Amino acid sequence: MSLGISSITVDCPYNVKDAPGQTLKMSATRYLTAESARNSQGLVLLFAHCIGANKEQWEPTIQRIFTLRPSVLHEAWAFDFQTHGESAALNRKLLETSASRQYGVSIFEWSDAITAFLDSPQMLGKRIVAVGHSVGAGAMTLAARGRALSSLPYESLILVEPMMTPRDLFYQEIDDRAATMEFVVQATTARRERWRSRDEAFSWMSRRVPWNAWDSRVVRKLVEDGLEDTPNGEVKIKGDRRQEALSYVDVEPQFAGPQEINRIAGTVPVHFIWGSESLMCPEYIISAVCNKQTAASVTTIDAGHMIIQEKPDLLADAICAILDRNAAPGRDGSHGPPQSKL
Repeated sequence: MSLGISSITVDCPYNVKDAPGQTLKMSATRYLTAESARNSQGLVLLFAHCIGANKEQWEPTIQRIFTLRPSVLHEAWAFDFQTHGESAALNRKLLETSASRQYGVSIFEWSDAITAFLDSPQMLGKRIVAVGHSVGAGAMTLAARGRALSSLPYESLILVEPMMTPRDLFYQEIDDRAATMEFVVQATTARRERWRSRDEAFSWMSRRVPWNAWDSRVVRKLVEDGLEDTPNGEVKIKGDRRQEALSYVDVEPQFAGPQEINRIAGTVPVHFIWGSESLMCPEYIISAVCNKQTAASVTTIDAGHMIIQEKPDLLADAICAILDRNAAPGRDGSHGPPQSKL
């Protein structure tokens, strides 16, 4: 099955951090097939990635979903966070020259950009299922903020290892949360970002943590689409490691996420997918955000936090099962959300 792929640039809402007339951009990529293009009543899947990723890393998962459920879908879209991937390239000048951007771009701003996309004419009347991983789960969730329950944009919401914590729990477990943030920030800022060629980058990553645990197709997507050519003939990441690291300490969106889930879960089915070996989302976080009041279903995959990168096919299978459940009206009246393990 051949996927048609095209990209657009979304103008983000104006933010007071930037000079008048200047706005950040968000790169969005569209996926569809000849069959799905004719299915105007099919589902539209939206995908948001984690910190350190680029939107194209979703493609192995997206390809498998289209293969397994060709009659269910109309199209899919994947978004680059404003400091990541092609969005980072589009925003480089503004990010480097605006004094206020030394503090980074908040996940709130990514959710605002996604909201702008949801409100665009091309999404009018569409049946939308949002899929977010890690902070991307928060961005997708927060894009529903400010809307009446009667006008929420999603048919359902699929959260993969969502990085969100109730505020009181975060500070109750501050030693653990601070240690985790310190580790990922140090690892990010120390990470290599230049190679002589894409072939060298692929070979180098394939032998080292964390990429050696990834599906090779996803590593290839990082190398092909997450890197750019430099004037001296090398390749480098499109984003800025400092901007990437700043995203990890942007905790206010993590606090807002559970509040929004609690508000919308009775109206929009919220499905959770967790990695059984994840170190980023300990049990005390899972139980706080994912319970019988909030979860329409819970799936556990034999993977770490980076499920998209490590097990894209199993993730696609889990999403397809949720899409099947999404077609069934109502909830089953059981005492807890359906559980599954892949």
